[in-house]
Amino acid sequence: MTKKKATIWDGNVRDAALTILLAVDKNQAYSNLLLNQTINKYKIDSKDRALLTEITYGTLQHKYTLDYYLEPFIRGKLDLWVRWLLRLSVYQIVYLDRVPDHAAVNEAVEIAKRRGHKGISSTVNGILRSILRQGTPSIEEIKDPIKRLAIETSHPEWLVERFIDSYGLEKTAEMLHENNVPPTQTVRVNKTKASVEEVLQLLENEGITAKQSSVIPECIHLVNGQASRTNAFKEGYITIQDESSMMPANVLNPQKGWRILDMCAAPGGKTTHIAEKMDNEGSILATDLHPHKLDLVDATCKRLGLDIIQTAPIDGRKAAEYLQHESFDAVLVDAPCSGLGVMRRKPDIKYTKREEDFESLHIIQLALLDNAVKVLKPGGRLVYSTCTVNTSENEETVQVFLASHPEMKLVEIENLPEQLLQRGQHGMIQVFPQDFGSDGFFVAAFQKTT
Repeated sequence: MTKKKATIWDGNVRDAALTILLAVDKNQAYSNLLLNQTINKYKIDSKDRALLTEITYGTLQHKYTLDYYLEPFIRGKLDLWVRWLLRLSVYQIVYLDRVPDHAAVNEAVEIAKRRGHKGISSTVNGILRSILRQGTPSIEEIKDPIKRLAIETSHPEWLVERFIDSYGLEKTAEMLHENNVPPTQTVRVNKTKASVEEVLQLLENEGITAKQSSVIPECIHLVNGQASRTNAFKEGYITIQDESSMMPANVLNPQKGWRILDMCAAPGGKTTHIAEKMDNEGSILATDLHPHKLDLVDATCKRLGLDIIQTAPIDGRKAAEYLQHESFDAVLVDAPCSGLGVMRRKPDIKYTKREEDFESLHIIQLALLDNAVKVLKPGGRLVYSTCTVNTSENEETVQVFLASHPEMKLVEIENLPEQLLQRGQHGMIQVFPQDFGSDGFFVAAFQKTT
């Protein structure tokens, strides 16, 4: 009989990481949300916060690799929590130089004693000490190149095959390795309040080392610190946003006074970016299927001091039933997608997605685009974006959409730096995680001709 933990946090970083990993596995909880909730709820200090984040994400990111290392040493069936405890421990032994091996083993044995019984702690101790003596098996022994890459980067084989079919082995390998690299912390400057230079100074005054991006001008990279804890964030000078997701608002290129529709707006990052691009002059309708998520948009608008955004709980697939036809100057469809471009931020995605998910997403994406066309003015601009690197949701969705909408045409991408424009072709841009250290992201730009 195993014991259940009453709380996530009792001061033990590894035990907290184990609880989070179990919740992700058993309850399909989102690792990033649960981790942030744990850190904020228990006010975990910076040293413990860094280790908790690293071992939680790291263990998830390298799950298949860790299982490969463990396989020769496991005999018989193990409870789920024991398997995750072993993964967590092997991750520290293999990937973290600053954690002594004996400390990782001793901690695991103590956690096993508290959560289970003496027999389980002996099993955990025996497996981990055998790994220390004998070492882990070499991945080079795997002959099949697809299986080897899948184990080496900890991605499911079917997904590796799919990426190789689309992008080739070399590009796929680069992307999958990059998915296991921690993301850069990036923020967007609210230019209705301050310039990039002024915000950099504000952050420096708070002890934050930061620099302006060489790609998106309004993007800042943070070297240290936590953006959400700064006064610059609280007072609305910055918004936490990945750099590649700053592309859609730029590509939409909204002008002051325009009437804009953001069809899938929550939590509001791109919506507020559009408002800042318009210098808070004009009107934006931000809709979302889930009413409670629109509260996040409203809160962000208030923090940033933006008052041209109205929110409404509308299913974008039925937008044309509720909104006046041909009444918007521009529409953004940042569509629900598989999220395969953000796997390093949400490593659980690669273990939960299934191939059959893509078809249902494709149908939703087309329904959103169909409705966007109906409410868009003739001559109006439509931008379609996703945070995935899956061609069936990106290029193929675009082609199917165009085939059924002769009044729409792809137009050249505009209002992006040259190094991004060079990656575009025929009105579409696919950014990969390895390109600029940002998320994988896709953008397409259309114009309504009649």
